Amino acid sequence: MARTKKKDPQSYSAGEKGRNRVRVFPDPKTGIHQIEWREHGKRRTKSLKHRDWDKAKAQADDFAANYVEPDPEAEAEPEPLTLGQLFEMYLEEVTPTKSTGVQKFDRAAAKRLLQSLGSEALPSRLTRTEWDLFIRQRSSGKITGHKVGPRTVARDLKFLHAVLNWATLSTDGDGGLLMDRNPLRGLPMPAERNPKRPMVSDAEYQALLDVADEIDPMLRTLFIVASETGHRIGAVRQLRWSDVDLRAKSIRWRAECDKLGHEHVTPLTEAARNALEARRRDAPGIGNSYVFGAPQDPSKPVSRHLVRDWWRKAEELAGLERIEGRGWHSLRRKFASDLMEMPLKVLCQLGGWNGTDTVVECYQHADQERLREALAARRKGRTGS
Repeated sequence: MARTKKKDPQSYSAGEKGRNRVRVFPDPKTGIHQIEWREHGKRRTKSLKHRDWDKAKAQADDFAANYVEPDPEAEAEPEPLTLGQLFEMYLEEVTPTKSTGVQKFDRAAAKRLLQSLGSEALPSRLTRTEWDLFIRQRSSGKITGHKVGPRTVARDLKFLHAVLNWATLSTDGDGGLLMDRNPLRGLPMPAERNPKRPMVSDAEYQALLDVADEIDPMLRTLFIVASETGHRIGAVRQLRWSDVDLRAKSIRWRAECDKLGHEHVTPLTEAARNALEARRRDAPGIGNSYVFGAPQDPSKPVSRHLVRDWWRKAEELAGLERIEGRGWHSLRRKFASDLMEMPLKVLCQLGGWNGTDTVVECYQHADQERLREALAARRKGRTGS
């Protein structure tokens, strides 16, 4: 029931005390009407920014009709979880368990996603609209200043998925989960229509080996170890002598140097063992010293930028045509293709892959010779001769 106080005719109250009581009154100094109510036991006041008394009373009635005073002893509703808060939690709890390189990527990906989607965005309300917006902005270079391909964009989105999926399994401290579901599950990842995945031929590989010593003494060994083990150049260049057992002919690949954070041991071929023995003679090292130390500071591994430049220089000296996408990773594709007849599980263990689908889809190349051999074997099986 609304009433006007007798003592102060310019004070008007609406609603019931302890439930939805609200009062309007003019400011003694300015005459601008104020509205007053209680929230969690505290008095709240807000300016209505006008001096129309009838309008102020109507606003009081409307406010009271749509307001219920919170119980002072009840806990306030928690603020909704924002995307910025969720990323911060993930980076503090999950990212430190990953390899150094992946930790760096996680932090960079989170920064790019927040730049596009906003740190105050509610992860539970993300939709296809925000998904597509990030793809457009990341692809066009609006976020970082340079354009990138679909695979690079997809990697950022996979990080977003990882965070959202983690939130559906992590408790909020009150017995519930951070999120009930991943709202972006099932949305299509951007993909290249005709991805460029060139492979190095035997002749091209030999040509690179022939000129390696002209560039740097360690380059030939880098080529051989990368080719003979099938591992990423990032893992190869960070090898330490304590990882290499020349007597047992094996290499330990550390989790912190592996893209997937997977520590494993693989055998050394005779060619790789001989190359590493020669490397040790030329640049003696023990313990945790790097096999491929940086030329200016052997206490650090040779940088990815330098080995990239060495590859391009080797191509030039070898007289090889520059092909987009051909680089150190093409040796990994060569490894997977050379061992195509091996069981996929064996190949994955040798090369450090954690799944067979990626190997078949992205790494193995069936050349014309193999295709002809397959057709010949089919004809032979039909004729029985």
